[in-house]
Amino acid sequence: MFEILLQWYNRHFTDPQTVIFAFILIVGALLIFVLNTTLMPILIAIIIAYLAEGLVALLHKINLGRTVAASIVTMLMIATIILVFFVLLPLLSKQVSELFREMPSMLAQGQQLLLQLPEQYPDYVSARQIEEILTLARNEVTTFGQRVVSISLASVVGIITFLVYMILLPLMVFFFLKDKDIILNWLADFLPEERRLLRAVWAELDVKIASYVRGKVIEVLIIWVATYVAFEVMGLNYAMLLSLAVGLSVIIPYVGATVVTIPVALIAFFQWGFTSEFGWLMAIYGFIQFLDGNLLVPLLFSEVVNLHPVAIIVAVVFFGSLWGVWGVFFAIPLATLIQAILKAWPTEEMIAE
Repeated sequence: MFEILLQWYNRHFTDPQTVIFAFILIVGALLIFVLNTTLMPILIAIIIAYLAEGLVALLHKINLGRTVAASIVTMLMIATIILVFFVLLPLLSKQVSELFREMPSMLAQGQQLLLQLPEQYPDYVSARQIEEILTLARNEVTTFGQRVVSISLASVVGIITFLVYMILLPLMVFFFLKDKDIILNWLADFLPEERRLLRAVWAELDVKIASYVRGKVIEVLIIWVATYVAFEVMGLNYAMLLSLAVGLSVIIPYVGATVVTIPVALIAFFQWGFTSEFGWLMAIYGFIQFLDGNLLVPLLFSEVVNLHPVAIIVAVVFFGSLWGVWGVFFAIPLATLIQAILKAWPTEEMIAE
C-alpha cells in the first residue's frame, strides 16, 4: 500500500510547482469553505468586476480613463439595483401575495378533482388514500405559511445586513475595476516567480468561465423576457413571477426546466382547466424550451463547456449543497476549474519530457 501511494506521489507531485499550486488550492478552498458567509460579498464583487472587465476595457479603448470607465460601469450596476428594488420586487411581491390569496381556492379545486378519482378508478384509488393525501397537503401548506411568517419576523437583521451589502458591493466593484492592475500586482508578490502551472490553468479558464457566466446571464434574460411576453399575451396569471422562475431555471441544467414546468402547468390548469388556452400555453412554453435547448444554448456556449452530463449534475448537487443558490449558479464554472486543473496538472512523464 505504501509503495502504491509513493508511486502516485512521484507521478503527480515531483514538480515543486505542483506542490505549491496544491497548497494554494487547499488553502483557498479551506478559506472559502470556512469563511464562505463572511467572504461571500467580496467573492460576489470579484465575480461582478471580472465579468464587467470586458465593458471597462471597451470603454478604455475609446480613450476613456480607467477611473471614468469603472465609474460608468458602477453607475450602470447601481441603476440596475434600483430598478430591481423599486420596479421588479414590488411587482413580484404583489403577485406572490395574490398567489397566496388564491391558494385556498386552488386547493379546493384540486380537492374536488382528487375526490372524483375513487369514483372513476375504484380499483386503483380509494377514498381513504385521497383523504390522506389531502391531509398531508393541508399540513404542508400550513407549515409553509408558518415558516414564511417566522422567516419574515426573524429576518430583520438579515435585511439590514443585506442593505449594507448593497451599499458596499458597488464600492468594492468600483475599486476592483479601477485598481485592477495594482491589486493583481500585489497578489503576484505572494506567488512564486515560476508560475507555469498557474498560467496554464488560467489560460484554460479565463475565456471559458467568463464566456459561460456572461452567456448564462444572457440566457436567463432572454428566456425570462420571451416567457413573460408569451404568458402576458396569453393572459396567464402571475406572468412575471412564473416567467422569472422559468428564466432562473436555466441555471440548473436538466433539472431546472423540469421542476419549473410543474407550477406553470398547475397555474394554467387552475385558471383555464383542460381547455384550448391551456393547450396553447403549454405548446408555446414547450416551444420556448425547445429553442433554448437546441438553438440558444449551442449559440451562446458552443465549446465553452465540455463536460459530461453526469459531471454537471454531480457539480450542481455538490456545490449547491455547499453554497446554496450561488453554488448552483457557479457549479459548472467550478467544475470547469477542476477539469482545467486536472488537464494542466504535470505528471512524471510530462516533467521528464
